[in-house]
Amino acid sequence: MDQDRHDDLPDNLSDNQHFQDVVERVVSRRGFLKNGIGLGAAAFLAGPLSAFAKPAGTPALHQKTPTIGFTPMAVSSGDAVVVPSGYRAQVLARWGEALFADSPEWLPDGSNTGEDQARQIGDNHDGMHFFPLNGQSSKEGLLVVNHEYTNYEYLFAPEPGQPYLEPWTLDKVRKAQHAHGVSVLHIDQKSGKWEIVRDSKYNRRITGNTPMAISGPASGHPLMRTSADPEGVEVLGTLNNCANGFTPWGTYLACEENFQGYFGTTSGIDARDDVMRRYGVSPLGSGYRWEEHDDRFDYVKEPNESNCFGWIVEIDPFDPDSVPVKHTALGRIKHENAALTVAGTGRVVVYMGDDQTNDYIYKYVSDDRFIPGRKTANSELLDHGRLYVAKFSDGAVSGDFIGTGEWILLDKHANPILAADPRFVDQGELLIKTRLAADAVGATKMDRPEWITVHPGSGEVYCTLTNNSGRAAANIDDANPRAANSWGQIVRWREDGDAAEATTFEWDLFVVAGNPIAFPERADLRSGSEQITADNTFNSPDGLGFDSEGRLWIQTDGNFSNTGNYLGQGNNQMLCADPQSGEIRRFLVGPSGCEITGIAWTPDLKTMFVNVQHPGEVGNHPNRPVLPTGVSMDEYMAANPLAFSQWPEAAGGRPRSATVVITKEDGGVIGT
Repeated sequence: MDQDRHDDLPDNLSDNQHFQDVVERVVSRRGFLKNGIGLGAAAFLAGPLSAFAKPAGTPALHQKTPTIGFTPMAVSSGDAVVVPSGYRAQVLARWGEALFADSPEWLPDGSNTGEDQARQIGDNHDGMHFFPLNGQSSKEGLLVVNHEYTNYEYLFAPEPGQPYLEPWTLDKVRKAQHAHGVSVLHIDQKSGKWEIVRDSKYNRRITGNTPMAISGPASGHPLMRTSADPEGVEVLGTLNNCANGFTPWGTYLACEENFQGYFGTTSGIDARDDVMRRYGVSPLGSGYRWEEHDDRFDYVKEPNESNCFGWIVEIDPFDPDSVPVKHTALGRIKHENAALTVAGTGRVVVYMGDDQTNDYIYKYVSDDRFIPGRKTANSELLDHGRLYVAKFSDGAVSGDFIGTGEWILLDKHANPILAADPRFVDQGELLIKTRLAADAVGATKMDRPEWITVHPGSGEVYCTLTNNSGRAAANIDDANPRAANSWGQIVRWREDGDAAEATTFEWDLFVVAGNPIAFPERADLRSGSEQITADNTFNSPDGLGFDSEGRLWIQTDGNFSNTGNYLGQGNNQMLCADPQSGEIRRFLVGPSGCEITGIAWTPDLKTMFVNVQHPGEVGNHPNRPVLPTGVSMDEYMAANPLAFSQWPEAAGGRPRSATVVITKEDGGVIGT
């Protein structure tokens, strides 16, 4: 039951310019296609960002030169995790495994209860981070893992003689809610194998029912007040935590993405307001069906409850009694991840993408400065600052195929456009309606902004734009070369003067994903940019992260049919890139139906953690099981859970998301 594909359908009906229009003007103006030179000649698509013009006297940032030394992997359409020769992959922390010493046993038939799930590892692992114990330990630490959503066809055991999912009960709602959230896992390495320390005081489950504090400008706002909390300062739970972030003061940032899919109504009437429509709340019943047994998810009964979701949540992994905090100053969007960096001035800067077709890229800059050793004060940096949204343009700058951009301030008082807009009475209301404010100031529509990451040496920022295959209505011509963007790209930018808090920037495309197997003519944009070859072709870049030595790791969540536009691309995968040369090598391929997501390292870079999410999610794969007449795919898979994938092992009774631990057999640094 795929509940998480809301991001392919645009809710943005504004007339704002799309990033693809900017790219096409740059391409057309500079003769990229009209001269017939093809992708291989475009420094814009593969060259170093160092070509960007910089003000005279600007000091150069240190640009690390990473070593990439592994043998590239071939594609795979099998049902296993495959890694290069000389590497080992260990499965750790499967969905439903015991988190505590007294956790209920995992039941392979899916019959665990909602109470059981609250004390087990959650489902559909996504973003994560490793926090070392004792300073910089690479042998022991806290692995904090997001649990994005659930696949009902695997979450619940079929009831004998009953239709699929029936009877629908409060316990099933609770089980689904408790499979969401975050797990804090104390892990250590003994004799080369990583294990969960199940009697640790640090282990914790944060679920869809865990109390959360609301901080920042929207805290206490009338639009945040509910029956359960008339003051609007707290809420139960965090949902649809996609990717993540982490802070230099040692806390974890969970990012709420497709929260709208949990809200519906039993009233039978579409009573949504414009804000609910802009965020994609279901008009009637939701796919998750929580509103049938939990009134806070019925938007007619609780019209403000959905406003309490769509935020970034800060969690202190070292204090299991701490209350997670939703920071409203960072805006309410469908957050993919939060890439935090500290500017030269000491201000904290957070980059964020709104993962939906035709939505935007944001940046937050704190008012005050980071001070090491002051955890509480540093946390408050995320409550007082300025939120911006990106506007990309094709301005005249040095070097070919490079554009410019600006960060537009989303402030009720400082931005005249927003000051005059009656939809925003104050800054709290503006942040609750962040998308509407970004529409109003003319932000640039993007092809589903996913993960963002900052280069550890240069400070350049990279963002995956996973795809926009729905743009098929546009006419394909010289000025519109990729109307249907089925493969995605990675955009990068450098802030003016290399200052992270700058309000202007320059951008280019690091890579345009494509398929030279299906489209071998290299002048065809569908084949991808120069560094895309038959040996490393991929689609839908999603997860993204730099290791501390400057290797860029790219993870995919795309079409794994291995046919048509995706011929020869196999299952979802992880690749490694050199940001200077543009070289890209395939490092890992996942099992059937999965997404590869989440990435973390130990400080010595000798252990890598990667998540395999939703193995066995059938989608439109040509090898999906043949259905009996009148039976839905979800119903069939619920009755035959191992029919499409048996990963990580058939003895589990059904496919299970899990963390994979990757090490080198020689004990060396991952990627070298």
